[in-house]
Amino acid sequence: MPTGCEVPKNQIFESAPSSAEFESGVELTNFPAVFRGCASHWDACSKWNPLNNGLDYLEERAGSVEVEAMLSRTAPIFNGDIRSHERVSLPFSNFIGFCKQHMRSKGNGSGAVATSAACLSTMPDCPLPEDHIPGQIYLAQFPVLNDEKEEKVQLKMLRQDIQTPTLLEGKSLSSINIWMNSAQARSSTHYDPHHNLLCVVSGSKKVVLWPPSASPSLYPLPIYGEASNHSSVGLDNPDLSDYPRAEHSLKLSQEVTLNAGDAVFIPEGWFHQVDSDELTIAVNFWWQSNIMSNMPEHMDSYYLRRITRRLIDREMSLLVSKPSSTDLKKSSEHIDQSHTGQAEGGNDNSSKENTKKGMSALSEKTPLHDLDPSSSQALHELISLVHDQVNAVDTSRGLQHTSPSCSEPPPESDNSKILVTALSCLEDDRVAHMLWNLEASKLRDVLLAMARYFPRTLEALILHMLSPIAAEVLTQKFDEMDQQTGEEDRNQFYREFYGAFDDESAAMDMILSKKEAFAFQVFKNVLDKYLGVKVASPSSRKL
Repeated sequence: MPTGCEVPKNQIFESAPSSAEFESGVELTNFPAVFRGCASHWDACSKWNPLNNGLDYLEERAGSVEVEAMLSRTAPIFNGDIRSHERVSLPFSNFIGFCKQHMRSKGNGSGAVATSAACLSTMPDCPLPEDHIPGQIYLAQFPVLNDEKEEKVQLKMLRQDIQTPTLLEGKSLSSINIWMNSAQARSSTHYDPHHNLLCVVSGSKKVVLWPPSASPSLYPLPIYGEASNHSSVGLDNPDLSDYPRAEHSLKLSQEVTLNAGDAVFIPEGWFHQVDSDELTIAVNFWWQSNIMSNMPEHMDSYYLRRITRRLIDREMSLLVSKPSSTDLKKSSEHIDQSHTGQAEGGNDNSSKENTKKGMSALSEKTPLHDLDPSSSQALHELISLVHDQVNAVDTSRGLQHTSPSCSEPPPESDNSKILVTALSCLEDDRVAHMLWNLEASKLRDVLLAMARYFPRTLEALILHMLSPIAAEVLTQKFDEMDQQTGEEDRNQFYREFYGAFDDESAAMDMILSKKEAFAFQVFKNVLDKYLGVKVASPSSRKL
């Protein structure tokens, strides 16, 4: 399902802002922005252009330099998972040769793919496999500046053709990289751990962007993997049976097309997929955000716990929310009043005489006769639910909550559907639904009535019929009650409520244990949705 609030559309600047304007008006918001013509004045835009003898210029300037290129068997898609590609070293002049051959093939009308024999005939020392196709090779993320690995910056002689944009003045750049492809190419959907300014030098690129909050719809690879910043699902035609949340991915995306001279700011953590036209050359600048650069390491464990807790709370707010459907249908038009008498009568199973006495007590004693119609109806429904269960289950074995969608986790093989199951849980669980629909003050009256006149029914409800999600709803209602009443009234309510149980600590432990079981299921959802990690429930834990 969609996550978070609606994302504002990208800002588009027809001229580059100053560094101060960029930092305050763009960077600090952590939203993307497009800058038209940001790099159009670079020497690279004219000198590197393949349609203007730019390939000859690049070969003359850096042809002898050994570069490391990405060779993908899944081209035109280049996936960040290292299992899908290999890195090969070759002279830059060989790569330029692929680009020239591709241009000749297109010019002759023979298609985008040249035969490997034709390419290799001019490159006897080329280390590529004989059956490779030129479009399968991509000069990706090749540095012209790197503040940590200066020895790997082989193309630094091209740095003079690139001017740092004015909006980045004063930034401590971690690297500047060249991206160059001969045939059409697509990068798999991923995010970067740095702020990124991507500038197109020649050709064009289409960039699709997703905010970090869209992560659940993109199914990121496991956080412990080698490509943890990449999506695991193809977005053109996703298999919704395996990736049901991917249905919403395009609704959460924004798209921008960059032509030569244009640039886009991609904030850290924003997922993006980049489609490059043939013979496209781009340069990107990476720098560390203020948030990351100012994050002290000794606080990492605290930040981890706080952020995890915040995601859990947000997930809970999705799962425990007002149901969109109409109220649950009543099991019958009229509640069987014998359940009410049975509850008050304790061990009496069906006596009509006790039913009459029970109803008489209801009309004479407070607060029962003061209950408004909705509270009275809820009281009768809760009593009816409990006694329907009493009649259905042998009490000597103890009552067990029987809603599989709420009390049992889905099979681990169906983990991708956990969220869907949990979302329907509030509506499927009648007790949770009834508790949620009652205002806190009315629920307080109902629970007090049960504690005073139907203590064994209340005990059965809490100890044997309370599901994890019902326990979460109940404790949320307790919090609302606490905010609406003074300390004396709060203490009086809890004394009466827990005093109805033979073992007060067992009642409290049951409510808290069920609440924690719900939180654990939500925690599993968070791990799966945001970190790509599936966790099995401990066998000793009973949900």
